[in-house]
Amino acid sequence: MHPSWTPLTAGTGQYNGGVWRTPDGAVVKRLVRGPEEPRHHAYWRRQALVGESGLLERTPGLRAPETLAVEEDAEGLLLWMRWVDPVASDDLVLAAALGRFAAASVPEQAWGARDVLRLRLQTVARRGGWSFLDGVVDDSLLGALKSLWDRREPLLAELEALPRVPTHGDAHPVNLIGRAGDDVVAIDWEQFGHAPLGFDLGYLLLASSGSLDELVDAFGAPAVRRGAVLVAAYTAASRAAWSLTQPSPGEHLRRLTELRDVVVEAAS
Repeated sequence: MHPSWTPLTAGTGQYNGGVWRTPDGAVVKRLVRGPEEPRHHAYWRRQALVGESGLLERTPGLRAPETLAVEEDAEGLLLWMRWVDPVASDDLVLAAALGRFAAASVPEQAWGARDVLRLRLQTVARRGGWSFLDGVVDDSLLGALKSLWDRREPLLAELEALPRVPTHGDAHPVNLIGRAGDDVVAIDWEQFGHAPLGFDLGYLLLASSGSLDELVDAFGAPAVRRGAVLVAAYTAASRAAWSLTQPSPGEHLRRLTELRDVVVEAAS
């Protein structure tokens, strides 16, 4: 990349080749070629399509930064975006923003992600499921986890029967960084699509210090609770099981144990 550009990240995803800030205040993100299936959660062009469409630049609750240009080459593309000033927001503000976004009228796109949790659990199953958690968590938590794993097909069907709403797809606070009035400006829309109600709140819950009750109240739709607990429980367990295969497991196992009540509620 240009020597005058300041690196912001080295690229934290499989198809993210890095992010830089230019001297004139633009952000440039390098996307490298990957899955070409438009509905796959890792479809490599999706962030550029979000930007080029302008679909999310004025949505209530959550919106995307302005896209300035998209430049494609043989290896991938450069996505040029306007800089977003980071603003601290507590988790309840973020949950309320997610609630307004979920209620927004956003047409579903042919390139939007679908069936994200189902596809991810299929990958987990090919890698041995959650067997790495045996003997690592206590018996009561392990019992709830085994129930979730054994009943994943009917529980996924329950999740998929919930209303489908516009979804950021990775609603971690590190991606919900800016403000535009009462709305939140979010980055990293690579998993945008329409998903069951509660998908985004489940991801926020994974990183939140707030309680499930508080987040559901802030979201503004009590029906979001079931989707949120299912998404959070399945995702937390999958991350913890994967982390135990890595040299440095990190915080995933600790977070799974902290979410014990959520896991038990999901399995009930």
